[in-house]
Amino acid sequence: MVQQSVSSPPQSETRLPVRAGAGRFLILAVVFVCAACGLVYELELVALASYLIGDSVTQASVVLSVMVFAMGVGSLLAKRLRCRAAFGFGLLEAALALLGGCSALVLYMSFVWVGESRYALVGFSLAIGVLIGAEIPLLMTLIQRFSRQDAEGTVADLFAADYVGALVGGLAFPFLLLPWLGQLMGALVTGAVNAVAGAALVLWLFGRDLTRRSRRLLLAVNVLVLAVLAAAAAGVDDFERAARRALYGDEVRIALHTEVQDVVLTGAGERREPLELYLDGRLRVSGRDEFRYHEALVHPAMRGPHGRVLILGGGDGLAAREVLRYRDVRSVTLVELDPGVVRLARTDPALAALNGHAYDDPRLREVSADAFSWLRGAGGGGAGAYDVVISDLPNPGITASTKLYSEEFYGLASRVLAKGGRLAVHAGSPTAEPRTYWTVDATLRAAGFGTTPYRATGGPSGFAAGPDRVKDGRPAARDWGFELAAVGARPALTPIPDAPRLRSSAPALLGAGRREVERTRVAGLPASTLVHPRYGG
Repeated sequence: MVQQSVSSPPQSETRLPVRAGAGRFLILAVVFVCAACGLVYELELVALASYLIGDSVTQASVVLSVMVFAMGVGSLLAKRLRCRAAFGFGLLEAALALLGGCSALVLYMSFVWVGESRYALVGFSLAIGVLIGAEIPLLMTLIQRFSRQDAEGTVADLFAADYVGALVGGLAFPFLLLPWLGQLMGALVTGAVNAVAGAALVLWLFGRDLTRRSRRLLLAVNVLVLAVLAAAAAGVDDFERAARRALYGDEVRIALHTEVQDVVLTGAGERREPLELYLDGRLRVSGRDEFRYHEALVHPAMRGPHGRVLILGGGDGLAAREVLRYRDVRSVTLVELDPGVVRLARTDPALAALNGHAYDDPRLREVSADAFSWLRGAGGGGAGAYDVVISDLPNPGITASTKLYSEEFYGLASRVLAKGGRLAVHAGSPTAEPRTYWTVDATLRAAGFGTTPYRATGGPSGFAAGPDRVKDGRPAARDWGFELAAVGARPALTPIPDAPRLRSSAPALLGAGRREVERTRVAGLPASTLVHPRYGG
């Protein structure tokens, strides 16, 4: 929360239902609750915007900067309410509870049915910030009716309660509200707590200051707010189902929230629609053409020794399917952050059939861990532990993935590669995002790799999906870009003798794909590091 300069009004005689010390404690308790609720609203907006729009750094910057500005505006506007501080605070908290409680719901609704949520994000950040900013000046006016100490001491007490409340709200959001209630219900419950705290303070502690009409108005407004929040909470499950149908179509079979992300699986049901796997709203796998992507990613790296293979990401089991087609592969280690995706890939009949029941193969060992931490720790298996490393990770332009495309990450990967080993990296689209693609190339070279860039394109019907593509058959890019890398030398991009029979012609066309990708080259790009990421959102 942000400190604000507050001046005290003249003391006034007020009929109070409790002693001064108890009244002061109650006001500070409400400050604590309001601060916790206010920070939860901020975090809800940041989290949902990052999920819906992407690029968490940008979304956090937008929300926090707009809110801090709006808090200053709210503090100035609160001057007009100080003559009726109790009534003004009651109305303010009711409005804040309604806006904050419904913010996640409206933001999600805007994304699903309007297709754009940025304007709603800025609007809610501005409105909620104004209301939060007006709280402290009004509470300062109210608390001084119970306080005979100097204004500076009162301000210190208010801000102490405010900051501690913000701490509790900030910890409650990721560890309590989000895992137990989810984003939509969590915001609604927070709004209800906010409304009850504000109404209880004003109607009980300062009710004698209000006219009968003001009391009735505040009571009616808060009852209406709580009724709206309760109705929204009662219908939140139906709302989520309707939103999923609008977003993913009628063939949603599985929708779950794992410890890491939201997972939605559609298709491959009774209608035999192609299977589609969405992670955090992004289409990651489509049964229409996933083989084109996975064959182009895996098979070029398998030229040469490939008895020991490491797959980073790829919890859907599709890259593992391609690796396990080689009978001379002795062991495959798959490191996936989300065990929920692995569980789904192992147990869902349609997804397990698509990945060739890869998890039933005794040569495959699955590890639930963050790829960076696993490589850094003892789990990496030591120097030279693998002949081939396959990096099947989300696009580098997604903020959460930037460390997995850093110079440090590739340095860790080089340590586990055997002499002459190859690293295959999915690097995004060279035509849609050439700077991102060639930044991956520059980063690999900075980590000591020789690189061979190439791309693969779809068949006659184009692409249905690929890592982090949009839905409805309207891809954001018309190709997939890859990097084949080896320590100290550029690996050859040539056909593999006695390779398994492939469904696509992508590997056969990789030579042409290499020539085409060179036309998109952006020279002079710096490498991306942990402390200076270079990938855009």
